[in-house]
Amino acid sequence: MFDCILIANRGEIACRVIRTCRRLGIRTVAVYSTADAGAQHVRLADEAWPIGGPRPAESYLRGDAIIEVAKRSGAQAIHPGYGFLSENTDFARACAEAGIVFIGPRPESIDAMGSKAAAKALMERHVVPLVPGYHGEDQDPAHLAAEAARTGFPLMIKAAAGGGGKGMRIVRDAAGFADALASAQREAANAFGDTRVILERYVEHPRHIEFQVFGDTHGNVIHLNERECSAQRRYQKVLEETPSPFLDETRRARMGAAAVAAARAVDYVGAGTVEFIVGQDGEFFFMEMNTRLQVEHPVTEETLGLDLVEWQLRVASGEPLPMTQGDVRAQGHAIEVRLYAEDPEANFLPGSGRLVSLTLPAPSKHVRLDGGVVAGDTVTIFYDPMIAKLIVYDRDRTQALERLREALAQTDIVGPKSNVAFLERLVRHPIVVEGRIDTGYLDRHLDEFLVGAAEAADLDRFAAATAMLLADEASPRNGAGDPHSPWGNSDAWRLGHPGKRVVALLEGGRRHEIDAHGHDGDYVLHLGTGSACTVAGARCDGGVLSARFDEHARRVPLSLHDGRVRLHDAQGRRWTFERAPAFAWEGEESSGAKQLVAPMPGRIVLVRAAAGDVVEEGQELLVMEAMKMELALKAPRAGTIESVSAAQGDFVDADTVLVRFADMA
Repeated sequence: MFDCILIANRGEIACRVIRTCRRLGIRTVAVYSTADAGAQHVRLADEAWPIGGPRPAESYLRGDAIIEVAKRSGAQAIHPGYGFLSENTDFARACAEAGIVFIGPRPESIDAMGSKAAAKALMERHVVPLVPGYHGEDQDPAHLAAEAARTGFPLMIKAAAGGGGKGMRIVRDAAGFADALASAQREAANAFGDTRVILERYVEHPRHIEFQVFGDTHGNVIHLNERECSAQRRYQKVLEETPSPFLDETRRARMGAAAVAAARAVDYVGAGTVEFIVGQDGEFFFMEMNTRLQVEHPVTEETLGLDLVEWQLRVASGEPLPMTQGDVRAQGHAIEVRLYAEDPEANFLPGSGRLVSLTLPAPSKHVRLDGGVVAGDTVTIFYDPMIAKLIVYDRDRTQALERLREALAQTDIVGPKSNVAFLERLVRHPIVVEGRIDTGYLDRHLDEFLVGAAEAADLDRFAAATAMLLADEASPRNGAGDPHSPWGNSDAWRLGHPGKRVVALLEGGRRHEIDAHGHDGDYVLHLGTGSACTVAGARCDGGVLSARFDEHARRVPLSLHDGRVRLHDAQGRRWTFERAPAFAWEGEESSGAKQLVAPMPGRIVLVRAAAGDVVEEGQELLVMEAMKMELALKAPRAGTIESVSAAQGDFVDADTVLVRFADMA
């Protein structure tokens, strides 16, 4: 076993590898960019070295700088994590040439599976089922269009060197093929430096089921069962679980055997994942093989009681696999979701900023948290905006889903917007609860998982106001420290007059004013709409408000932070209210419709508009690349463009004015 390893990654996976190394007594070396100088993986490692600027190309993709740190620090091996250099053949070879062990497969295996086209050709020779399509070398657009017509529509365009949903487009007819191809190639070039694509027949309503495989240097290859990842949005996995609710033992055995055959075809060593697309009739087809550890590996660990990072380290040091196929025995059910800094209500726009507060459920035998940030850290614009992975485990799927609902209800993120409310709606949706989701369901029915224009009930607003009133009263403002002075109370008490307080709440940009009379947990509340409520015996304790609302006792889980209340209603839905100045006048309407601004920092990759153009509301004007994804920026209203202030290739800051509209006549 190694004495010291370097982790060529950041964030959650770097922290994950460090935990295993610490348990095994292995010294760890971290690397960091200028944006990550204070990051958690830097703090957790035994030592950490700077390797360059904030952008990945300036730091985490600099294989030469990473290998130099490994030499200087005495690291015997490099763990690449996932992403960045984890599937880079040149980096794996450079490690070997430097006398450093690459904790992953042989470069030849990465080469064989690194190209989707080459991988499909190889699988075809080893009789692994394939989706009809084209994976040839001729990338001329006219030839690709002809192959698309031969394959038939709908079809999928995929980046040949890609993964993670980058460079993927569904094309429904020949008319849309050219634009979709150009867009996929642009995204592939940005993500992988390679514009080659493959074409596949698009399987309608498929499921995505992958198998964890592991091989060693002694010729042993086994699989560690499946993970279902069918809950996806734009090809990005949203919920992962094992075992799959779709597979029976016969299907599991057939797919597992195909996964092992795929791994043996490339003489595979280490952790890998063979991904299949599965039709509603149960037929399955090889999609790709990821030659690295997957983000969702914890669900496999929870059901098998294993540490796959430890397996990686042992196999890389020359040890045989600790199990045979017959030893693999799964118990229970595990589910993983990813907590992201993103805004689901704004088309899942990635977020950035300081985590003012981060409340997560307590880890237990049923709840696991794999994270790379803590409260006070900053989610930067340069990397994936994942905050943490939340993994739950229980004896069966029903209980695991209940554990997940409970854990999400205990989660609260203050700072950048997050996807927590979206995940709560997801895990309560019948299509997920019944295990019937397919890979396209979220994109087809996204409105079912978003709050949208929905509003909280008056009872929830009264509960939020009650929590704020109690908080006010618990924070004396005057009285010179005398707890018995009436002048030190914050309950609007007046001599000979029943005091009134106004609690103004902002709910999704909507303002609600509540007149409050009373104190110490007993109030009469009036909404501006005319709705009223008598509150009695209100108390806040341990993140729970208990009170009688018009004599109906209710227990309300909530969190209160700096004038912000997050609570759950009787159906488990999450609502957030923010305190506003009690007597503030409404401002004038925003002039945002007169201009289009950058929603976040990023690079302009395409400009489709010019001064003088007459455009329709919703028409695509620019395309920008930010946080590893392309964003289409659309006209906020119909009108004439006065000016365009960004050009292709420009890097722009958040809120930069990109397009101005002429005044409407």
